[in-house]
Amino acid sequence: MKNKIFLIIVFLFSVVSLKANTVDSLLVVLDKAILDSHKYVEVREKRIKELKKFGSSLSNARKKYANNMLLYKEYRTFICDSAISYLNRNIVIAESLKDKSWINDSKLLLCSLHSSSGMYKESSDVLYSIDKKQLSKSQTIDYYRCYEHLYNEMYLYSHDKKLIQEYYRLFISYRDSLLIVCDPSSDVSLGIREQIALEKKRYKEARSLNNQRLAKAKVGNPIFALISFEASLIDREEHKVKEEKRHLILSALSDIQMAIKDNASLSNLANLLYSEGDIDRAYKYIKYSLEDANFYNARLRNIQVSNTLPIIERSYQIKSDKQKRQLTISLLSISGLAILLFCTLFYIYLQMKKLAKARKDLGVINKKLKDLNSELSEANLIKEEYIAHFLSICSLYIDKMENYRKVINKKITLGQISELVKISKSSDIIDNELKDFYMNFDNTFLHLYPRFVHDFNNLLNEDERIILKKGESLNTELRIFALIRLGIDDSSKIANLLRYSVNTIYNYRAKVKNKALGNRDNFELEVKKIGSIS
Repeated sequence: MKNKIFLIIVFLFSVVSLKANTVDSLLVVLDKAILDSHKYVEVREKRIKELKKFGSSLSNARKKYANNMLLYKEYRTFICDSAISYLNRNIVIAESLKDKSWINDSKLLLCSLHSSSGMYKESSDVLYSIDKKQLSKSQTIDYYRCYEHLYNEMYLYSHDKKLIQEYYRLFISYRDSLLIVCDPSSDVSLGIREQIALEKKRYKEARSLNNQRLAKAKVGNPIFALISFEASLIDREEHKVKEEKRHLILSALSDIQMAIKDNASLSNLANLLYSEGDIDRAYKYIKYSLEDANFYNARLRNIQVSNTLPIIERSYQIKSDKQKRQLTISLLSISGLAILLFCTLFYIYLQMKKLAKARKDLGVINKKLKDLNSELSEANLIKEEYIAHFLSICSLYIDKMENYRKVINKKITLGQISELVKISKSSDIIDNELKDFYMNFDNTFLHLYPRFVHDFNNLLNEDERIILKKGESLNTELRIFALIRLGIDDSSKIANLLRYSVNTIYNYRAKVKNKALGNRDNFELEVKKIGSIS
């Protein structure tokens, strides 16, 4: 149900768009519909699959008959053989139920289908088997329509002149009978009167009747496509080529979007475009029409399309051959130009190669210069930061030494020798100074490289990353590698600066490198790149 609503919405949108655009725009919309035709077929096939699945679970004959009728309606304009098959099944069911009304309904539908597909003998046999006296009023109308349709088809496609006249007489006779028994406002009556008006060249009357029928037709119904097609026949008689094309496009678009394979609009449109010289579109449309005819699998439809295909195909082939010859000439010309261009490019290549070598040499020099400038910039930054900090520390230490001298002098003056001995033996002063040294180093270094801890941890395995304690800026491991980042990578120098033994420094370095995420041998090189100035 959702798929059906979707298709109706798409079709309504298309029709509104089509009416507002030129014929060229309509052809573009039709081309797009042909490309998407498989989607519309899938929707119909899905409905058929669901009906078949539902029918397989039915045991009640009357419900089976109703489901088969729905399948017939799906197949009626989709696959001829399948539609015939489901009508034959319903005839068997109706006969088993001895329901004459259902028997006649199925036979009349079967007769119409046989006539449309060129199976005139079969259609005639079915009609002869129907007892007219047993028909209801609506069935009587269908009965006359079947005869009218049968003799019209035989009149149009017969090659025997004598038989043609007889078939035409019978066709007219049954058409007149239909006008008598049909409601004048019905589509059947309006359609016959439109046909008669067209035959008698009363085009204004025919157009008025067609418009009445079109106003009653529901979008998404095969009748809409049929009436639009019949409107194109009036256009043809009035030599209104643009309107003819427009109505044929509307009809063809309806057929495609409703997945109707029993159609004539697209092949007529192909013929019209062929006469105007649009060979490519004509060939594409007639091929698609033949595919539809083969899919529908009705002999008459294949014959109708196959009669036109060779003419268009031959013209398409002539045009294609001409294009191939032109393409060959163009390719030869392009090949000559390509050879000339190749020689020119080869000469330019040799010159560019020399230039590239010169640029490469210059690039190497520039890179070295850039690296040196980068190192110099970084060194200058470190130097400036540390000189300023060094001067500040020196000034602080002078103040501390002055205060220390005053304390010593005071103790000596007061004769507090024991106090002096106690001070000299205590390591508190050294510990406090060392603590201050670490704090100053940490603050200065992190001022230069604020992301050092984060970037350093990114070089380690996730479960081995360093987590600082509360209040810590750096720990011993980080200070060692901070000094390495500053260019001090000698373990003895690091040991002197941090007041550790050389073995301790070596062990720390080895321990951290074993936690490296990548190659441990390149770990310290990666550390030296942290926070580099680029």
